[in-house]
Amino acid sequence: MFLVVGLGNPGEKYFLTRHNVGFLYVDYLAEQLHADFSVSKWQADVARTTLDNHPLVLVKPQTFMNLSGTAVLAAASFYKIPPEKIIVIHDDLDMPLGRLKIVVNRGAGGHNGIRSLISHIGNKDFVRIKAGIGRPANGQAIEGYVLQQMTQAELGDCYQLRDLVFDAVRLIVTKGVEAAMNHVNSLKIDN
Repeated sequence: MFLVVGLGNPGEKYFLTRHNVGFLYVDYLAEQLHADFSVSKWQADVARTTLDNHPLVLVKPQTFMNLSGTAVLAAASFYKIPPEKIIVIHDDLDMPLGRLKIVVNRGAGGHNGIRSLISHIGNKDFVRIKAGIGRPANGQAIEGYVLQQMTQAELGDCYQLRDLVFDAVRLIVTKGVEAAMNHVNSLKIDN
């Protein structure tokens, strides 16, 4: 069983912000796998499904980004899912918009949601699918940038990556993280 977590902030106000691309991609996974976030527990929206006969638990923490670790730890503990079978999808400022990268055993890199996960889980062994959102231009504050609604063009770039995110999760679950990294991290995606 794998736990697939999309990081974001709850509420309509944050729905299509750059910081919520994790929610966007987990929602797409749920849609493709005919899963319904009908359960709310551990301060998270939860859906159970399967992918190529592998059980998945999809989780969208409703704690706000900086406290995501509490919800993820509770879900992982309940289902007895070890860190190496946790896949976290989140935004990344240090990659350009429209890029994906899979990493394992890395630090938070300034991402407070990831910092919370590392703190609560107690290690960095979980898999991360990082979705680039780029850095703000013209000296805009990072907090304002990540909490700002995406433009139509940015949203289009994010939507174009949905199938690749789905493929990345499928590869991690069926072939292992190395196979997924070899495939996704080697792609050159034109925006």
